[in-house]
Amino acid sequence: MDSRIRKNDSVSKHKIKSMKIKSAEFMRGLVGDDEILNDGIPQIAFIGRSNAGKSSLINSLTGVKGLARTSSLPGLTQQLNVFMINHSHYFVDLPGYGFAKIGRERVDKLQDLIGWYLFDSQHNPKVVLIIDAEVGPTKDDLSTLKALEESGKEIVIVANKIDKVKKSVYQKQMKKIAELIGPHKIIEYSSKDKKGMGELSDEVLKKD
Repeated sequence: MDSRIRKNDSVSKHKIKSMKIKSAEFMRGLVGDDEILNDGIPQIAFIGRSNAGKSSLINSLTGVKGLARTSSLPGLTQQLNVFMINHSHYFVDLPGYGFAKIGRERVDKLQDLIGWYLFDSQHNPKVVLIIDAEVGPTKDDLSTLKALEESGKEIVIVANKIDKVKKSVYQKQMKKIAELIGPHKIIEYSSKDKKGMGELSDEVLKKD
């Protein structure tokens, strides 16, 4: 087992109690800079391929069904959706990349919005990069990761939808993901089975 992959069922006797999400509220959707991003509250950005299960992850992590809109049609998120968490953090749900069923011009605008927020603005969020565990890191995932690394972002990698990975190939698939991702901790997550929720909430809400 790669040491970077954290087993969900491995609990230390000395483990600190999880930092629970007690409240979550949608604040507003943004297509550019806004005063809400400049009020000093820590921001955690969630990004991933359009069908990597990002919205379902946010809903399960916060415990609020329907907080982030989900759809069978990839590419539903087309703005920066900001949520207040525990009255102390913002979750920022970014548009997905890769499979948005929208026109080229709109795709370009969304890419510009993501690029501005992550790399050109002064907001400097912690970034949760969500990867489909069954598919593994795609070319788009790896190029996004490289850009985040080069910009010095604090990065949290989530191998999402682990319930979709066959048990017979699970360990092999997790090892493959770790090899491609490099020296980053990987949190195994399943919205369906509620695995990884405590570890992910601890990771995104912990104080630097």
